[in-house]
Amino acid sequence: MLQTRELFDSLAPRGDHLDNQTLATAVDALSACEQAVTACAVGMLAEKEADELRTSINRDLNCADVASTTRRVLTRGTDSDHALLAAQLQACVMACEHSHELCARHAPHHEHCRLCSEATDGAATACREVMRSLRA
Repeated sequence: MLQTRELFDSLAPRGDHLDNQTLATAVDALSACEQAVTACAVGMLAEKEADELRTSINRDLNCADVASTTRRVLTRGTDSDHALLAAQLQACVMACEHSHELCARHAPHHEHCRLCSEATDGAATACREVMRSLRA
């Protein structure tokens, strides 16, 4: 299977300050996040208290969509539109934090929430690292 870093290394050099390792780490974290929050939402729907978990489910689904979009934007490159990328990354951090907030509360009772909480934290951290690189 093609590794993300290997894929970025095969492309022409980027015109921004983002190195391939930072990008690959972020793209992989976003992919893991998207999978985890989607699975967590499905897991919560199967729980007896699904009605009580409605806000968490919605936050997970929002996070999945935002993480997917952010991953695609990072994969295709930023050219010179750093403002758009920074806004997208900030939106992703917010979506991850919102999902993380509630799933962390449910983590002691639901394994899928624990995994989701870890994945959203990792994705938010990776997005912040890309934003720091953009400012460099």
